[in-house]
Amino acid sequence: MRKAQRRRFWLYTVVTVFAQPLASEALAQSYPNKPVRMVAGTTPGGGADTICRLIAPKLSEYLGQQVIVENRPGASGAIATERVAKSPPDGYTLQMITSSTIIVVALRANLPFDLERDLAPVSLVTSAPLVLVVHPSVPARNVKELIALARSRPGKLDFASTGVGSTAHLAGELFSSMARIKLVHVPYKGAAEAVMATAAGEISINLPSLTSALSLLGTGKFRPLAVTSAKRSSLTPSIPTIDESGVPGYDYAVWYGVLAPAAVPKDIIAHLNAAFLKLNTPEMKASVMKAGQELQTTSPAQFAAFIRSEIAKNAKLVKLIGLKPE
Repeated sequence: MRKAQRRRFWLYTVVTVFAQPLASEALAQSYPNKPVRMVAGTTPGGGADTICRLIAPKLSEYLGQQVIVENRPGASGAIATERVAKSPPDGYTLQMITSSTIIVVALRANLPFDLERDLAPVSLVTSAPLVLVVHPSVPARNVKELIALARSRPGKLDFASTGVGSTAHLAGELFSSMARIKLVHVPYKGAAEAVMATAAGEISINLPSLTSALSLLGTGKFRPLAVTSAKRSSLTPSIPTIDESGVPGYDYAVWYGVLAPAAVPKDIIAHLNAAFLKLNTPEMKASVMKAGQELQTTSPAQFAAFIRSEIAKNAKLVKLIGLKPE
């Protein structure tokens, strides 16, 4: 390479190295100057869509730009995740990720994205437990009695879920493993079918989401024994946790959080996170609670650590169950 060419090459390199941070800083300072798109991996009315539409008006107010909800259903959120992972890293395309997507990561070997490499955590948004319920004919009034009953009838008690590899499936298998009992898994096509089968006495045990179970709690159609989260839910404070009911360390919940493409400047991530932290108002908490969830915003670092722990937990469960990644 001639001397003049080498000089131009190094000049270009130095300019590029210094220009990139300046460009990112300029982008962050002007952000946002157009609508922000939040991608939900469900159809309208689905869990992620519902949470998006509940918080979008307030986020629009805090950001000074409209937050538009875009539905990209399919593959338990994986289609939405790929859409966001491959979007320009400018902070204008976000995803409302769900706990189900973490299970997909454990079940599918050849996903077109790496969740931790290709996406940047912004904040956990909401969390809610599943509810361990039994049909009234089951002679167990609490978790300890249910465990004793299951041990006396190994392989005789069954539990419903919304499908193989679903949140309820893995929550039930985790309960079986930690309680050292053997329950028979019976998958259904959806949450409504599984709940109604339990209420009708076709199934002994179910672990529906709190959202699915709320309308039937107190009707006598099934008996709630415990919630699956580490702490009691403020929606049902009288129902104990599985952890405090005889299975120490048990914790499995449904949650929603927001991700951005990995290369989004840190200043923009911080700006977005600040907007999500502002959601913690009494009015917004009440609105989210009506949807069966509780606001639980975090820092990006806290959400990143949470995602890592969820990936590890679900990968371990998938291996325990014997499900093979596709």
